[in-house]
Amino acid sequence: MNIESLIAAYGLPAVGIGAVIEGETVVMVGGAMARRGLLDRDWLILAAASGSFLGDQAWFFLGRRWRDLPRLRALAASRGFAKARRVFDRQPGLFVFGFRFAYGLRTVSPIAIGMTDYPAGRFMAINALASLIWAWLFVSLGGMLGQAFTALLGPLEAHEHLLAVLAAAAAGAVALHLLVRRLAKR
Repeated sequence: MNIESLIAAYGLPAVGIGAVIEGETVVMVGGAMARRGLLDRDWLILAAASGSFLGDQAWFFLGRRWRDLPRLRALAASRGFAKARRVFDRQPGLFVFGFRFAYGLRTVSPIAIGMTDYPAGRFMAINALASLIWAWLFVSLGGMLGQAFTALLGPLEAHEHLLAVLAAAAAGAVALHLLVRRLAKR
């Protein structure tokens, strides 16, 4: 099985999961693959939006359900959390819509919103719309960058071995990062 077959077979679920975990980069790579015809653009947008939506809903309900846990109270005392909360207090609806577009606020924001009394149904509705717009934007950006990449480097098949090495290195870096983070918590 070549790399294009792998992307076609597993690309949509990978982007959906990647949108939960990492976000923009995974979705942009998916957009580049859609531009090359390896993934369907509309299904890609739906997969990315679904992953983003579900991840943010999970963080929101984590904040809502366990807002009194010491670990979340400690998070609430952090600088990033306080910054998110100040912006939220000024324009709650706009903040709910826009937090995913602000670097560094994507994970802490839905937790912070969940710790407030902001209506869950309203959060869900705004989150769904914002997820779709976010997915469309980053799939489109990925498509444009993918076109430029192809113009510079040529066909993907010529770089299969390099891409396999880069994918293995990225997986190793993520695993190392998670291990270091886990050890640091101990």
